[in-house]
Amino acid sequence: MTPKEFNNIIDKLPTTPRLPILFVGHGNPMNAIEDNIYSRAWKQLEFQLPKPKAILSISAHWLSSDTSVHISKKPRTIHDFWGFPDELYKIEYPCPGAPDFAMATQEIVNKTTVLKDVEWGLDHGTWSVLHHMYPNAEIPVYQLSINLTKTTLWHYELAKELAPLREKGVLIMGSGNIVHNLSRLAWEPNATPYDWAEEFDQQSKKLIIEENHRSLIEYEKLGPAAKLAIPTPDHYWPLIYVLGLQKKNESVSFPIEGIALGSVGMRTVLIGESLDSARRNG
Repeated sequence: MTPKEFNNIIDKLPTTPRLPILFVGHGNPMNAIEDNIYSRAWKQLEFQLPKPKAILSISAHWLSSDTSVHISKKPRTIHDFWGFPDELYKIEYPCPGAPDFAMATQEIVNKTTVLKDVEWGLDHGTWSVLHHMYPNAEIPVYQLSINLTKTTLWHYELAKELAPLREKGVLIMGSGNIVHNLSRLAWEPNATPYDWAEEFDQQSKKLIIEENHRSLIEYEKLGPAAKLAIPTPDHYWPLIYVLGLQKKNESVSFPIEGIALGSVGMRTVLIGESLDSARRNG
């Protein structure tokens, strides 16, 4: 593809004011059907964000040995979990896909070859949140896979190449959990968070506010709490994509906080101007 053809792809997407970026701690799949503090807070996010033309989700539940973007016009709803109530498996999120935005995403990435995918769809890291945020499923949604063979720094650098999408009406959403240790789950109602879970949740919040991305990328150096909070990086990497997209001195807020089941961080990170801040500044 020539540079001229590449530019034509981008030019077909109208320029918009820069959209915020969002990291959501999605937690237990049951959040999709439960009325709790997290699902209610997800409903409010719709009213805190400018309405996007499309949503690009980078979910902890699409892991691959490459980097792929889903391009279908009608992404399927994937029920990628086991042993839950039938009600959860009956949920469908019938949003349209976003093939034009997916193709643009493929072409703006230079760090790696982005493959076209038609098999995936929307996993529960995406639809369990959007089911509450945008219940009418009217906004086109597509996903980008996370390459398991790469480093945290590699993902941070790849994220930077996605930045032009923010000015084409795309809401980029990372979906995972900053604290995510399934081996330490406490299933009793209102379980008290582990000390180490609280410690790393607060430590990561402080580093995000300080824009100390290097320390967050090199999380293995942050001590014992970090090692317990991130036994594997899959649920942490979606945060790294959002941090990679942050412009210097962009505003940061935390619409949702908390630790569920003792060891699952539900923190949401909103970077950029929300509707509330735009109204205050305007």
